[in-house]
Amino acid sequence: MSKKIKNNSDLQGLNRLVIDATIGITDLVEAMHKRVVHPPFLPSTPIQHLITHIAGFTFKNIKWSTQFIGAGLDKALGKLPPLLTKIKPTNEREAIKSALNGVVGDYLEEKENPLKITMQFRYQAKEILLDREHLNVIYPAINGKILLMVHGSCMNDIQWTRKEHNHGEALAKELDKTPIYLYYNSGRHISSNGQNLNKLLEELVMAWPVPIEEIIIIAHSMGGLVVRSSVHYGKQQKKNWTKNLKKIIFLGTPHHGTPLERTGNYLDVILESIPYTKPFARLGKIRSSGVTDLRHGNLVDEDWQNNDRFEIQSDLRKNIPLPKRIECYSIAASIEKSTANVYPRILGDTLVDVKSALGQHKDPDKDLHFKKKNTWVAYENSHLDLLNNENVYAKIKQWLL
Repeated sequence: MSKKIKNNSDLQGLNRLVIDATIGITDLVEAMHKRVVHPPFLPSTPIQHLITHIAGFTFKNIKWSTQFIGAGLDKALGKLPPLLTKIKPTNEREAIKSALNGVVGDYLEEKENPLKITMQFRYQAKEILLDREHLNVIYPAINGKILLMVHGSCMNDIQWTRKEHNHGEALAKELDKTPIYLYYNSGRHISSNGQNLNKLLEELVMAWPVPIEEIIIIAHSMGGLVVRSSVHYGKQQKKNWTKNLKKIIFLGTPHHGTPLERTGNYLDVILESIPYTKPFARLGKIRSSGVTDLRHGNLVDEDWQNNDRFEIQSDLRKNIPLPKRIECYSIAASIEKSTANVYPRILGDTLVDVKSALGQHKDPDKDLHFKKKNTWVAYENSHLDLLNNENVYAKIKQWLL
């Protein structure tokens, strides 16, 4: 895709998002207006109905004008001169786009918005085409030791580099591996991304120009759930790539969900239960499918199909154990200092609690039973510190050696 098309598409995508947001906010204001003019549990007078009718006409005009102007602007953006499209992509723009996909990625996909991210393998922020010729160009010294890096929610492949350190690049250099980075829309259901990754990995294995010795995956945060989902589907379908998978290292992965999403879920219910604040519950429901999957750590379609993802529900996930004959490791982070007595109650990294990151659960069937020697807690570290902490890197390198 040319830079001209890409940049115009991004602008058109933003325009469409603004249109939808304007209409959505107008709907919200109209709903609040009705709540004020027609108080709950009280009868309405003819004057109140007249006010609502007049206001309704105004709200309809706002939405009609937004759609009409937006459609014209969308066409105009598609015809922008090449001068505008010479703007080069930046890490900042990539980060914003990734965050946007994390929050409303399922919506962007449903609306076919040009801002949606399509899953792909990348290296140095460029897409890798899955054919032998292109792979040989991307990796002149290609070998059979594949190191796949899978980012977390609202992030992208570029953000594996933090504070001038990149686990993938450093490990590839020190341990002679070929690094590949996954880039995906983290707003989609985790199981949908897992199934896509399963297909892409099979295509990658078929196109790899030299015999594959091993596949090692390092996954951060939500990325670990996407990987577990892909392995589940891959094993189920007896895909070739799973036979080459040797090790998976999870960094801050919420195997049993994150309390923040569960808190967001309670907020929805509270807003819905109060008549005057009920319209504001719509704001809580902009959270993407990917985000609500983090409530308990959904991995397969059955975990979310036929369920209202904004209702309070107990953990009804299908129990998916760690894959057999694959060495699995997990690193949790904690903002607390290490002490001998604090382990059972440590808070976690502000996003994921330690027990969830280590796969521990009070229900033995849900517990992932990581080998003790394959788990480690990085104290005095946040969720993002896992990406660049030198002790975390040393532990990963030790496990891979």
